[in-house]
Amino acid sequence: MGKNKLQKFKDIEEFPHVFQMPYSELVSGKVFEQKGKWHAFFSNERPIVLELGCGRGEYTVGLAERFPEKNFIGVDIKGARLWAGAKEAIQKQLTNVAFVRTHIELIPYFFAQNEISEIWLTFPDPQMKKRNKRLTSTRLMQQYEQILVPNGDIHLKTDSAFLYTYTQEMAKLNGLPVINELEDIAPIATSDPVLSIRTYYEQQWMARGITIKYLHFKLKHPVQWEEPDILIPLDEYRSYGREKRSELQLRV
Repeated sequence: MGKNKLQKFKDIEEFPHVFQMPYSELVSGKVFEQKGKWHAFFSNERPIVLELGCGRGEYTVGLAERFPEKNFIGVDIKGARLWAGAKEAIQKQLTNVAFVRTHIELIPYFFAQNEISEIWLTFPDPQMKKRNKRLTSTRLMQQYEQILVPNGDIHLKTDSAFLYTYTQEMAKLNGLPVINELEDIAPIATSDPVLSIRTYYEQQWMARGITIKYLHFKLKHPVQWEEPDILIPLDEYRSYGREKRSELQLRV
């Protein structure tokens, strides 16, 4: 591990707006100190928005700048990436930003019931062969259901036609109201204050001529979850850090 990465890990341990807790402590029954108390941390009762798999935190910071009337928390397991957003928030003196370093599957340990009003999923790995790892799978929707207010908003921004189609079908099958769906955000992206935010990976996709898709739906409570059983064509291109695809379609 390089010295630069070690320094970043040291930094995030000292940043007052970055939180982490070992898995061993979580499963042993120890309660995360901020669970149910995030409004106290922000010193206000404003809505709290999560960015899951936030990477470098571009959306967390970008949204916080555009919407000072809300609080934003970025969640990612990669500390060295998360450091970038945490550092930028300090430099910009944003008081409505925090970060949590953990696996997304563990978020019910960090947030209480109805504590979150909105969730953003920005360019997650589509996990075409591992349904339960998709950030819009019904398995993870049940995790979100534990912390999101009834009829809370979920936003998906993705380069993956596979994940976009899967999520559309998942929402339709489970009766989740769709507010907006765009197969290509390009015509409105520059004028939209939210969709105009560009992540590191989004810029890479756009440079390759890949269209960016957006889906906004509501997570109503309760839901009797069902997984879609349809064939969806695989993404034809090789994504960064994702294995080569040899099949034409998968049943999901």
